[in-house]
Amino acid sequence: MIEIRNIKVRIMPDKQEIQELEHQILKKLRLKKLPRYDIIKRSLDARRKPDIFYIYQVGVYLENEDREKNLVKKINDKNIMLTTRTIYKLPGHGSVYCETSDYKKRPLIIGAGPAGLFCAYILALCGYAPIIAERGSMVEERMVKVNDYWNGKELDPECNVQFGEGGAGTFSDGKLNTQVKDKYGRIHFVLEEFVKHGASPEILYDNKPHIGTDVLVSVVSGMRKEIEELGGEFLFNTKVTDIEFEDVILEEMIADSDIDEQNDYKKKIVSRVKLSHNGIDTWLETNNVVLAIGHSARDTFSMLFDNDVSMVSKDFAMGVRIEHPENIIRQAMYGDGEAAKLLPTPPYKLTYQTSQGRGVYSFCMCPGGYVVNASSEVGYTAVNGMSYSGRNGANSNSALIVTVKREDYGSDDPLAGVIFQRKLEKAVFEQGKGRIVVQRYGDFKNNVHTKDIGSITPQTKGEYVCGNVAGCLPDFIRDAIVEAMPAFDKDIPGFANDDAVMSGVESRTSSPIRILRGKDLQSENIEGLYPCGEGAGYAGGIMSAAMDGMKVAEAIIANRKE
Repeated sequence: MIEIRNIKVRIMPDKQEIQELEHQILKKLRLKKLPRYDIIKRSLDARRKPDIFYIYQVGVYLENEDREKNLVKKINDKNIMLTTRTIYKLPGHGSVYCETSDYKKRPLIIGAGPAGLFCAYILALCGYAPIIAERGSMVEERMVKVNDYWNGKELDPECNVQFGEGGAGTFSDGKLNTQVKDKYGRIHFVLEEFVKHGASPEILYDNKPHIGTDVLVSVVSGMRKEIEELGGEFLFNTKVTDIEFEDVILEEMIADSDIDEQNDYKKKIVSRVKLSHNGIDTWLETNNVVLAIGHSARDTFSMLFDNDVSMVSKDFAMGVRIEHPENIIRQAMYGDGEAAKLLPTPPYKLTYQTSQGRGVYSFCMCPGGYVVNASSEVGYTAVNGMSYSGRNGANSNSALIVTVKREDYGSDDPLAGVIFQRKLEKAVFEQGKGRIVVQRYGDFKNNVHTKDIGSITPQTKGEYVCGNVAGCLPDFIRDAIVEAMPAFDKDIPGFANDDAVMSGVESRTSSPIRILRGKDLQSENIEGLYPCGEGAGYAGGIMSAAMDGMKVAEAIIANRKE
């Protein structure tokens, strides 16, 4: 493949843009006939707005490698080179290949978010017929329940924005960018599977790809159906409430040892898991359990802790959501030229280091989106952001979050971060009685109750009420955000507008715990238990969670023994 980098194409209507791209491919390769090509990457260069360009990176395929090699040598351009694309290869079948018909102890995956789905998908493709236990509903039913909650019905603590098929990422912007390094081709594999199941092909090359909540529903259900066709089985509305282990003597290690020392050569291995469905408990025997439980599975964290699964608390981040009119962000990012009218609603990314050395940054930015009530426990209120695929809402919103360190919640208890999150969520709930609490930024920085919204109307999914979000936050979070806002206003004029809408509390940015695992991806102290994805502390978004799910599936296959 010939790779061409740094192809600048001025912003223009779609067909003209592609025509110009193809014209430049011909020109750069000095060809008369357009060869087959793929777009590898497309990013936006708005450094000299309103003069804005797309920067393309393409892969070109000629009839044979010799011609490609000779052409690259002849052209002698540093932006034109020979490369190969890494194609993901499914793992081998390990020591045991599991036929659906006769294998009884199938792998059990707890959770059907991106980590669980892609773990199940790889296992299913390799013939391992996984079972997926999801505490919430299948995504079609989940959408109904979530919309009912946003329209005033009671919260279902088992099926909501956090729990249910697709995971928490289903009710977000469906952002697919990741900073994870990938030399095995997992990223492209995940994106191709999303496209195969209904996502736009643009996600294969956009620098900041997204799907959108509305499209994610069909993508997730499509993946489920394929996993089922491959022998996988989904158990919805089924919660894992207990897990049991058995001690195994390592006979090969004690062969030459005193029999009294056998306890030194024991190990724990998963033996069975308790499943609760509609009030009925059953035990499922299995020696391979994947913990793809998500960052909000607080009751499951407690159950695992009570069962002595090794875990520690970790740093995370908390803060608020902030909303601005979409046109303010568009003006700041694109300027007022003709290109700005043709471009989609822009994202932004902001970072700041406070005088106290604490990080403040935007997170899960939702262009043309909505602030959503993302609560999952009765008596606690959490918010998140969401965009549909069109990103055509009146406001753009983002989390503004502050790093929270273990010393901030003052305990070595692995569950101390959960306690800290709940404290803030409870304070917001008591103000809003379950509704989203909103506050003008002018009132937030002065820590006073907002009586009426200003010139910016909140765009929310779920009812909102004016209040004092700042008063629900610890001083170090509130002060850090207020210190950062003038700096953010320099990057995006109008960002620190007193009428900007703050909503709280943004508390579910990542897991507050890490379930420890070794190099073989099994629990540090339990064989056959595989901590996986964001909830276990090993991912931070849809893409990294999906990739971690793939890695865990590969590890199960590699470690499998009869």
